[in-house]
Amino acid sequence: MAASDTQSEPQVRIGVDLGGTKIEVLAMDRAGGELFRRRVPTPVGDYGGTVRAVAALAQAAAAAAGAPSSVGVGIPGAVSPATNLVKNANSVCLIGRPLERDLADAIGKPVRLANDADCFVLSEATDGAGAGANIVFGIILGTGVGGGLVVNKQVVRGPNAITGEWGHNPLPWPADSERPGPKCYCGLHGCIETFLCGGALAHDYAERSGLSLSATQIAEAAAGGDTAAATAMERYINRLARATATLINIIDPHVIVLGGGLSKIPQLYDAVPLLWPEYVLSDTVVTRLVPPRHGDSSGVRGAAWLWP
Repeated sequence: MAASDTQSEPQVRIGVDLGGTKIEVLAMDRAGGELFRRRVPTPVGDYGGTVRAVAALAQAAAAAAGAPSSVGVGIPGAVSPATNLVKNANSVCLIGRPLERDLADAIGKPVRLANDADCFVLSEATDGAGAGANIVFGIILGTGVGGGLVVNKQVVRGPNAITGEWGHNPLPWPADSERPGPKCYCGLHGCIETFLCGGALAHDYAERSGLSLSATQIAEAAAGGDTAAATAMERYINRLARATATLINIIDPHVIVLGGGLSKIPQLYDAVPLLWPEYVLSDTVVTRLVPPRHGDSSGVRGAAWLWP
């Protein structure tokens, strides 16, 4: 059974967020109200155990809801359109596996899979911070930098299954000091991810201050008057403004929603849009930059919304 299989509109939507350390399930009614939620540790490195854990959670949610249900699963990777096998997954035991088929067989019904960043933005576009907007781009700013695109409440999936892989484009309009840029795990230099992930901000601050703080601690220190932290934040905000300006020039979204640990930095939402006019090819920029409404729950909610 494949994700393309059709079924009537479910009374209950079940979403599963398959993470590197935990698996969470959520059952929602048609309006998005929560009916059931449970979380278990991920069987790290154990593919068969992971399939069984996801199936058990989905079946428990269906039993608790007591109504016809659909199942969507967000994964830390993507399904290759060429092979239907998982690729680009942080949880390496999933790579090269027919996860969609195996989950459908274990659960006993069709399953839809999507990248966890796609699930995040689908959640926020459906009934979150981007609700009511036609074009929503979601950005994950955390250990890595990812993204996803939703148009009219539908996840956009291109032929290579990489829509939204914004973090692996080069940082635009680089200064001489930013060339060639840090080496990325993808093998290239100067990827947006190497400048905008949480570790990059922490490293930038540490180089100039000799102190070790997390990204959110640096933002707090900057707000409290720490000069080195304020300077690091200014560089980060400028880089984020340049990088998101390219998204606006190409996609022209109504809303950009930030997720991940750095989405909790309040300075970003006012400071970044102020810099957009310098880089966006328009006489006015009305795109909104917003924090997530559902926060850490957006992944599992978006998985549930994978069924229309």
